[in-house]
Amino acid sequence: MQFDATLLKTIPRTEDVVSFLFPRPDGFDYLAGQYIFVELEIGEKKVRKPFTISSSPTNKDIIEFTKKLTGHEFSDALLSLQAGDTAGIEGPFGKMTYSGEYDKIALISGGIGITPMISISRYCTDKGMDTNIVMISSNKTEQDIAFRDELDTMQKRNPNLKVVHTLTRASEEWEGCRERVCESMILREIPDYRERTFYICGPPPMVEAVKEILYQMNVDKSKVKYELFTGY
Repeated sequence: MQFDATLLKTIPRTEDVVSFLFPRPDGFDYLAGQYIFVELEIGEKKVRKPFTISSSPTNKDIIEFTKKLTGHEFSDALLSLQAGDTAGIEGPFGKMTYSGEYDKIALISGGIGITPMISISRYCTDKGMDTNIVMISSNKTEQDIAFRDELDTMQKRNPNLKVVHTLTRASEEWEGCRERVCESMILREIPDYRERTFYICGPPPMVEAVKEILYQMNVDKSKVKYELFTGY
């Protein structure tokens, strides 16, 4: 489906991560984890980039995508949008989706790769599903954790959701995990990993590293789904 949408509002998630909310048109159906292409006019040209939908399919009113602001041309153009401005949207696309087909899943994200994971978590929570979810969210600092308050609230609403934050450049005050995603972390936080289907999303080096860890732990490749996020 291809359509023009008017920006409703933006929501800051961290100092350099922003969510963009647009009205969801009738007939636009998608699965949690899918992405759209967003097209903007920049000067004399039209430029389009892919973004995972961070809203849940249960939300019939809005489509939300979330962007890390990188200072690049497209990022700056997005940041300059005001409520009432128009962007082109096409989608949905992508196969790293969840709609209830597995009883136990593990979501591993790096940085802005949390966007499909928040959509999946929102979806399962809104639907009151019994899906057992362990999410490991890796960031550099405490200030980089997007959706932190919402995830805290979501865990209270959904007893089947467990969120583990790990930081690679944590302050002295941080009391949580301080390591990159590794085999020992997976064994500690997801001891039943053999029973789960994994979803991985983040910067390409992180995704490749986690994939290799899982393969070395004898997780079947059919149970490892992933997407690579790059900045632009």
